[in-house]
Amino acid sequence: MAIVFGLLTLCSLGYCALALWSARNFRRGGRTHLGGFAPPVTILKPLKGTDPSAYESLRSHCVQEYPEYELIFGVNDDTDPAAELVRRLMAEFPSRPMRLVVGTKVLGTNRKVSNLVQMLEPARHRHVVVNDSDISVPPDYLQRILAPFESARTGMVTCPYRGIAGHTLGSKLESLGISTEFIPGVLTARKLEGGVHFALGSTLAMTRESLAAIGGLETLVDYLADDFELGARISAAGYDVVLSDCVVENHLPDYSFAEFIAHQLRWGRSTRHSRPWGYAGLIFTFPLPWAVLTVGFGARELWAWGLLGVTLALRYALALSVGWGILRDPQVRKYWWLVPLRDFVALGLWIGGFTGREVNWRGERFVLEKGKLRPA
Repeated sequence: MAIVFGLLTLCSLGYCALALWSARNFRRGGRTHLGGFAPPVTILKPLKGTDPSAYESLRSHCVQEYPEYELIFGVNDDTDPAAELVRRLMAEFPSRPMRLVVGTKVLGTNRKVSNLVQMLEPARHRHVVVNDSDISVPPDYLQRILAPFESARTGMVTCPYRGIAGHTLGSKLESLGISTEFIPGVLTARKLEGGVHFALGSTLAMTRESLAAIGGLETLVDYLADDFELGARISAAGYDVVLSDCVVENHLPDYSFAEFIAHQLRWGRSTRHSRPWGYAGLIFTFPLPWAVLTVGFGARELWAWGLLGVTLALRYALALSVGWGILRDPQVRKYWWLVPLRDFVALGLWIGGFTGREVNWRGERFVLEKGKLRPA
């Protein structure tokens, strides 16, 4: 068993080395060149309820250093507390083109996409940006994500992000997972696959033409991983999907540990249905648990302890290279001691992702069938 887990550790160390190389490759690309290309753009913000720092996150979209853009917010119900935040923004920024759309039509099981379809109808511009309600952006966000559209080959731009943790252990573990596990995986996929062939909900910037090429948002109204599907379909239609160097922030709630587990299981099961082979390949992304198990079964073997030492060094090198070197996430340095716990929890969650098809999303229970949502 020590040899079996030792081999898994070696394979995982190979992944860490590849991820470090992929991160270096991404950094060497440099910052986005900001030329004179700045087309008018519509930002679509689908909302449901209020997230941590909700007003500040929405407000960051109203103070963009960009010549012309409009904001369209969408809710399913006019009594949603998010609607009141939008009205506050309208009062604070009376000269900024803003609109609140109440999407009363239910076009599919994914209410967010159903809402987006109805929000897109009054949008005035050729370029469209969608991001999640809990995303906060820097003032030059629009400049940096619209710049790649100067090339006619670009059909979508997406962004890496860092999680801003709350006070609970679950919130901190999810934040560490984003910066030291998820984004390194995204950068590795980008290198291995010769580009990005999916998108992240942190930013979905696209043109009307690329959206029309996949049949519009209406084709996604029953999918859970709508962001992944959107990017994958635009890539399959022959367009480039660009991973921007603009890092945005995702404000995480104060999860209880049970809520954290439920959220991560939803994420895992969604990924398994979207990228089944990629999800299976995650077995090689848990170097620290495999190294500890190697020592557990081969405590008398000097090589096992040496392997554990190398694993710790490479695991923390990857965490700092991406978490701080690219994402500039101070929590990676603050909570570095939680990385081993995060890795063991991640292994359990990965196994849990194989065990069922049911997910809990925004208080409702669904069953996943080939990536689509069916009410449980």
